[in-house]
Amino acid sequence: QTVRAFPRLTLLENVVVGAFGQHARNETAILAARGALEKVGLTGAAQLMASSLTNHELRLMELARALASNPKLILMDESFAGLASEDIDQMMPVILSLRRSGTTIVIIEHTMQAMVRLVDRLIVMDQGSIIAEGPPEDVVKNPAVISAYLGKKWVDNAQT
Repeated sequence: QTVRAFPRLTLLENVVVGAFGQHARNETAILAARGALEKVGLTGAAQLMASSLTNHELRLMELARALASNPKLILMDESFAGLASEDIDQMMPVILSLRRSGTTIVIIEHTMQAMVRLVDRLIVMDQGSIIAEGPPEDVVKNPAVISAYLGKKWVDNAQT
């Protein structure tokens, strides 16, 4: 949810930190980090200082850091928070590519316009309870979801 970069390290060095979770040797950690940067489209920025990166690049850096450890599952928490719609559109193919490669991705996110295009199944929670789950096209039409996110008054008006 909050970007946690090491600002005085390069983008590559930040991702290598994540690779050390799986790779004990510097050489293999650097190779894994370079591969992760390639997957998220940041190979050309590898030597930039993290302090100079945009919010969008920092979000991709964090995804690369997670990928560098070769996970089977990634939990993304509000990864689109604070991003412009163009940045979200640029991140979507990266996430879809990871999904196609077999990585399971669990996303906690409020940016519904992205989620309905990205996921096979949505689970919507309100105050700690599941209020709807299923295909995105069904969930977004669910009155409980509409009520929780837009208010009961909106639901009442929409039904008249």
